[in-house]
Amino acid sequence: WWLWALAAGPDDYQSFSAHASSWYGLVLLVGLTWAFWQHLLSGIRHLVLDIGAGFELRINKLFAVLTVAGALFLTALTWFLILGVNQ
Repeated sequence: WWLWALAAGPDDYQSFSAHASSWYGLVLLVGLTWAFWQHLLSGIRHLVLDIGAGFELRINKLFAVLTVAGALFLTALTWFLILGVNQ
């Protein structure tokens, strides 16, 4: 949607920008950011499993919890950097 609005011209991009900066747009963007980090960390977790490590149940559960916690942390860090929170 962003790329389409950018290519369509300034009026369409302004409309996109208004939606993206509204509360529901920010919720959507934060959700997409979380999905990105979750997918990336899950891929790394599965890469570790593919090399034969982490099959023990305790370690596997730990990796699963760390994947979710890491995605939440990286999402928060990403949005703190994007919004300019530097305190």
